[in-house]
Amino acid sequence: MIPLPLRIVIVDDEAPARGRLRDLLEDCETSLPLELAGEAASGPQALALLSKQHADVVLLDIRMPGMDGIETAQHLRKLETPPAIIFTTAYDAYALKAFEVHAIDYLLKPIRAGRLLDALKTARSAVAPKAAALAEMRRTPRTSLSASERGKVNLIPVADIIYLRAELKYVTVRTRAREFLVEESLTRLEEEFGDRFVRAHRSCLVARAAIRGFERGAGEGGDGQWEVLLNGCDERIAVSRRQQHIVRELSK
Repeated sequence: MIPLPLRIVIVDDEAPARGRLRDLLEDCETSLPLELAGEAASGPQALALLSKQHADVVLLDIRMPGMDGIETAQHLRKLETPPAIIFTTAYDAYALKAFEVHAIDYLLKPIRAGRLLDALKTARSAVAPKAAALAEMRRTPRTSLSASERGKVNLIPVADIIYLRAELKYVTVRTRAREFLVEESLTRLEEEFGDRFVRAHRSCLVARAAIRGFERGAGEGGDGQWEVLLNGCDERIAVSRRQQHIVRELSK
């Protein structure tokens, strides 16, 4: 039986780099059945493309403006059938050491046809990078969270989030437009985005930029619990006794 061609997507913000990879893939075709399934110049473009069509392998540049390759790979893991990831990178000692520790494949620029061919030959059987490994490799907070819905990955810009609330094993992400459910840990989100969010109570982080004030809720003698008033959302978030210091700190 003739093997199906390996479907490959190239993701790189630089057009010459994408062109170089196209040429290299043509060289590899004589030794390995493959086809170019598409190209993207950014992480969000890659997510949009791969939400519509399947790819076996993504050749993914690490250093891209906005959403870098490590973050893009984190979101790609949420596809119904995640592709194998082969990172492409200029020399970065930190990144290369991390790839080797976690057994994640990478190609060092300038990429050689022989090395690319070797990576593609093993790609079908490659294990997808683990979420914990990718998170460990990130050196800056993500630009977006992502939620899987009916086979599609929705990107949620962190700047658009009003609050994050833990719901059993999920976290509800509230924006002006709607709610999403993501499989994340509220504690880890607080660690990653502590400069953007403040904890109102044990189960909820509120975006500092979304807070328009605080008000006492209904209570006996007008001494009810403090509540957070939000921009872009009519819902009020209760402030626990332990977190009441945020009322003083953020009301200044």
